[in-house]
Amino acid sequence: QEQLVESGGGLVQAGESLRLSCAASGGTFTFSLYVMGWFRQAPGKEREFVGSINGRPSLPESMKGRFSISRDNAKKTVYLQMNSLKPEDTAVYYCAAKKLGLYSSNWDDYDVWGQGTQVTVSS
Repeated sequence: QEQLVESGGGLVQAGESLRLSCAASGGTFTFSLYVMGWFRQAPGKEREFVGSINGRPSLPESMKGRFSISRDNAKKTVYLQMNSLKPEDTAVYYCAAKKLGLYSSNWDDYDVWGQGTQVTVSS
C-alpha cells in the first residue's frame, strides 16, 4: 500500500520560510515514476493547487516566486520550499502522487494523498 507522509509544518511569522517534506513508502511505490503534487486548503476555502513536479517543477503563476518544488528520488521525498510566508498562506498542505502521465492541477487525477500538515503564518 503506497503511503505519503508530510512533515515540516508549523507556526511561523510572516516573512519567514518553511520547507515541507513528503516521504513516500510502500512496496510498490516506484517513486521516480510518479508525478508529485502539492495542494493546500485554508479554512472555509476550496482546495488550491500549489504545484507539481515530474522531471521539472510546474507551478501556477500565483505560486511562482515564493514557492518552489523539488524532489529526491533516492529518498523518495518531494519538498515544498516556501519563502516570505504571508498570513494568507495559512492552510493544511497536502502532497499527492499521480502515476505517470502529465502534470495535473486536479486533485482527483492523483492516486495517492497524504494526510496533510498544518502551516500557520502569524502576522
